[in-house]
Amino acid sequence: MVDTSILYISLILALLLLVMLSDWLKVTYPVILVLGGLALSFLPGLPEMKVNPELMFIIFLPPLLYDAAWYASWKNLWRWRRVISGFAFPIVLITSFVIALVSSTLIPGFTLALGFLLGGIISPPDAVSATSILKHVKVPRRISVVLEGESLLNDASSLIVYRFALVAVSSGTFIYYEAALSFVWVIVMGVLIGVAVGMLYFAAHRWLPTDSNIDIVLTLTTPYVMYLVAENFHVSGVIAVVSGALFLSERSHNFLSHSSRTRATNVWAAFGFLLNGVVFLLIGLELPVIVSQLGSVSLGQAIYYGCLITAVLIVTRIICSLGVSAFTMFISRFIKTEDNRPGWKGPIIIGWAGMRGVVSLAAALSIPLMLSNGTTFPQRNLILFITFTVILLTLVLHGLTLPLVIKWVNMDDPDHYMPPEEQELMIRKKLAEVSLKYLQDEHAGIMSSNTHLQQLKERLESDMLLVEFDGTAEQKEYRKIYLYILKKQRATLLELNKSLETDEEMVKKYQGLLDLEEEKIKTIFH
Repeated sequence: MVDTSILYISLILALLLLVMLSDWLKVTYPVILVLGGLALSFLPGLPEMKVNPELMFIIFLPPLLYDAAWYASWKNLWRWRRVISGFAFPIVLITSFVIALVSSTLIPGFTLALGFLLGGIISPPDAVSATSILKHVKVPRRISVVLEGESLLNDASSLIVYRFALVAVSSGTFIYYEAALSFVWVIVMGVLIGVAVGMLYFAAHRWLPTDSNIDIVLTLTTPYVMYLVAENFHVSGVIAVVSGALFLSERSHNFLSHSSRTRATNVWAAFGFLLNGVVFLLIGLELPVIVSQLGSVSLGQAIYYGCLITAVLIVTRIICSLGVSAFTMFISRFIKTEDNRPGWKGPIIIGWAGMRGVVSLAAALSIPLMLSNGTTFPQRNLILFITFTVILLTLVLHGLTLPLVIKWVNMDDPDHYMPPEEQELMIRKKLAEVSLKYLQDEHAGIMSSNTHLQQLKERLESDMLLVEFDGTAEQKEYRKIYLYILKKQRATLLELNKSLETDEEMVKKYQGLLDLEEEKIKTIFH
């Protein structure tokens, strides 16, 4: 037990060091973690890391999807719903069909059903990888919205393809119209269950006597309940988690206090970071186990098949992305679209941002060892190796080159959004304006006699002046002096805390307030 604990703690410490290395190299951390896990797997004496696929689905998938959906913009998702739906559903089906044809034709022993199984496993791009890269490069917002929205929904469609292909391999039969009806059923019911569970949690947060700690624990259980309830009814747990998270996030200001929102954001940021890091590290660590199970297929043949399928996958995604652009231009003649001239630059970026990750690995690992009739599941080990190869190659190739592709494409923002820095200043100015107007219109009579209201008015007016600054020497001097004052105040708090008469909890409270004030100053003055 002690040895196992030391192993897991060592892996987490290795994870942290690899993330630091990725920051230093300015390379997205999923790439470094997979390569780092691959390197660690060759260390002598390291035990084989066998991943339980059920744990992958239940422990990792629900919170990662919930976290991604919580911070997604419903407004933007709805605006680009047609494009997102195209990538999330039809393109997954097309990709699965192409992979099925290619694999069943070129790989000995592969049937069409096994090809669809492989296609369902490797068709969904990974949300975390693309998002982590886009944080470090400048790209039009519509591109990031489409990629994030696609990744929230394509997991569901790919897992549905996987589920029906698994049945086809096991039974030897596949009824297309039943599959189509079931496809619609599991999605619709997944949405309804997700929203229903979300409503129950909304009621619990809103009307039960919760505090910040209870609220945070409830949010940590929410994705698991949504996923398990949906899967218990044999519908899409992925869709349930995504739809429930979108429902709750849009209403979070109605049932979470400011303290709960602030603390939950910090908890979920750390929790999501840890889960993502562990998953990508495990992908690399799994290689020796997968290679050892290849059986009669040589390593050279397996590598060839993996590279071939990866190339087909990349080409198919790019062609489909350009096809979505062409279809948008065509359909714009008959219905109103957000952009009737999407061009080729956006599709190229979206097409190249096709990294695979946790869902593909978990789906491949969950293939049963035996069929229902007791025989060995055909080509299981080769499917596992191809999946691993696809994940590794797409993460490394796309992860390292996507910033270069974005730079080469040089796509202007067709929506002409205000730069983030200007938006921040605009928002702060509007908030100060509406506050001052309220004080002047509603409380002008008591302003002269209330010292606290006078100080509030002066502070709001000061905020108005601050947002008018534009990198002047005065602004820089103000920032420098104010941050030094905050530093002195922290030192004072530490001195006060040395006294036995001072409550340490009170000191920590004011340390937190100073942290918020410093964040405010650094946000205004970059």
